[in-house]
Amino acid sequence: MRASESIPNFKSGLRMYANFAARTIKKVCAEIGPREAGSQAELDAENFMAKQVGDAADEVKQEEFKVAHRAFLSWLRIAGIFLIISTVVSVSNIFVPDVFYAPIVSAIFCVLTAVMLFGEFLFYKPVIDPFFKKVTSHNTYCIRKASGETKRRIIIAGHADSSIEWRFTHMGGAPMMYVAFVYPAVGLAYTVFSTIYMFATGEINPVLIWIGCAFIPGFIGLTVFMNYKICVEGANDNLTGCMTGAAVLKFLGDNNIRFENTEVIAMFSGAEEEGLRGAKASAKLHPEFKDSDVETVFIAFDTITDYDDMAIYHRDMSGLTKHSRKACALLKKGGEYAGVDLPYALLFAGASDAAAMTQAGVEATTFAAMNPGPPKYYHTRDDKADILNLKTIEKGVEIALETVFLFDEKGLQEQY
Repeated sequence: MRASESIPNFKSGLRMYANFAARTIKKVCAEIGPREAGSQAELDAENFMAKQVGDAADEVKQEEFKVAHRAFLSWLRIAGIFLIISTVVSVSNIFVPDVFYAPIVSAIFCVLTAVMLFGEFLFYKPVIDPFFKKVTSHNTYCIRKASGETKRRIIIAGHADSSIEWRFTHMGGAPMMYVAFVYPAVGLAYTVFSTIYMFATGEINPVLIWIGCAFIPGFIGLTVFMNYKICVEGANDNLTGCMTGAAVLKFLGDNNIRFENTEVIAMFSGAEEEGLRGAKASAKLHPEFKDSDVETVFIAFDTITDYDDMAIYHRDMSGLTKHSRKACALLKKGGEYAGVDLPYALLFAGASDAAAMTQAGVEATTFAAMNPGPPKYYHTRDDKADILNLKTIEKGVEIALETVFLFDEKGLQEQY
């Protein structure tokens, strides 16, 4: 049975659940506000959203885990400092050319920067986390149990935390954001080239060093890229994802629908903006998501805002992680039942909670409705409740419901 066949007037009823989601998001933004990973506000938001689910959840579970405070993107600031020092040391070596020390310093800092770039950004590994203080974050699970033996489990997940502001995205949108990343990246590549050249020749080359100074503004930009004075409201990224799962459970509860063999979970994860740490903790704490007789699928709903940009992200973590074909096919068919031909897309820069689950061996994928530009509200103070798109939220809830009903009926398959 499709979700649209489960109750009379299904289509008209959807707007009520979209309104429920939007109303709750507005309350969280107004009464709780920004929710940095590991903050009391993050926990308060998870508790508040779970309360709105009410009796539709038979059980609410909450788990805590440790996260390194502001470690994830601090590598940008550290890398900027390393590269500035490297450039300054190189300039100093021009005046004492008989001592060959600048290339050695540059090599060390380039290697350290590369380790952070590949470890933290490309693979989301806690490379520098041990050097930061630890705070406590939480994952919250609202669980609607099966009436009989549980044979299947579907998790609709959104992250409750919100991002520290990206300064240049706020100042100039996507174009300035790309300049802020690409300019110093070229500078790093140039520094590596000039360092290798000087090692090969065994001489200090003043021309190469002076040219390298042209990248100092880009390196300085890295040090101020994160505006730590502002944590954004995150109404769209990602209270919309959280409330999609909440609306699914609310729909099932309000209409007295309980699957015989399928457990449905709305998950509010913590610390997604700190390198998917909540999803990573969840995968570690729940090996049964991968290794059990209960067929499990995890679908991250992230930023349900831009209607024309709805997509299934089949490749994640800057394209390095490939999601489950079965999970993607399930979501694709759920979209078809909701009247949308969802395209497959690549998350070419960044990652979603589903990436952490996929890395752990869980069947997972991601649904998002966000201009991949990215839009100017992405990780900025513009991500407020007044730009919520009710039409997109409604369609997101419909797609989630159709996907849940399809999973209950047919489970995971290569094609439907």
